[in-house]
Amino acid sequence: MKHLELGFADGVASVTLNRPEVRNAFNDEVIAELGAVFLELGHRPEVRAVVLAANGPAFCAGADLRWMERMATFSRDENIDDASALARMLELVWRCPKPTVARVQGDTYAGGLGLVAACDMAVSVEGAGFCLSEVRIGLIPATISPYVVRAIGARAAHRYFLTAERFDAAEALRIGLVHEVVAPDQLDARVAHITRHLVQAGPEAVKACKQLLHDVVGREVTPALVQRTVEGIADSRAGAEGREGVRAFLDKRKPGWLQG
Repeated sequence: MKHLELGFADGVASVTLNRPEVRNAFNDEVIAELGAVFLELGHRPEVRAVVLAANGPAFCAGADLRWMERMATFSRDENIDDASALARMLELVWRCPKPTVARVQGDTYAGGLGLVAACDMAVSVEGAGFCLSEVRIGLIPATISPYVVRAIGARAAHRYFLTAERFDAAEALRIGLVHEVVAPDQLDARVAHITRHLVQAGPEAVKACKQLLHDVVGREVTPALVQRTVEGIADSRAGAEGREGVRAFLDKRKPGWLQG
């Protein structure tokens, strides 16, 4: 990988943005690499969780300026193709069957917020700043909007999409963009705390639980949705992993996925 660093330990894969000289801004190459990595990690059985991190003082400044300069010369059709690649990458992060944690060590702007919001969980340092800056330059945060609005809610999105105000980590916590805000020297410990819990869970249950969340969040409670939940619990109870997990709990022993 040209723009990413990859690591793996104790069931946790790490994907680290490594363009600190441009504040980890992304271009078409970074987008392609991120999409490919999350697609691959989602299918690797030894990977139980994925941490998205970054090197340098900023987590992600959004789009690379040189990439934006090229985009300014594109036709509408070329822009559709280009934006489709970004949308596809964000969807691959969002739909990754492994739980994902954003480790936010610094400022996060524009498309960078999309990366954070597309992850299942996020932990930020106290000094990080956030900004949905697109309207300042005559653009809109379109491709990231499905994930950011789900994370922060419609009311907060109306404010920060339209004003492009910079807000701090405490506000990011208040509106739901991140789950925890910690001192810089506590960041790794808090991320490790979360991943330790993630790797204890049944891998098939985690995969099914992520799909359950995608199926039910924001949906009207209809007979079809209720039936989906009935079938979901029945499938998990009758499955090999569910049977093993319940039996291990009753026998007061570790389940098979934690042995060996």
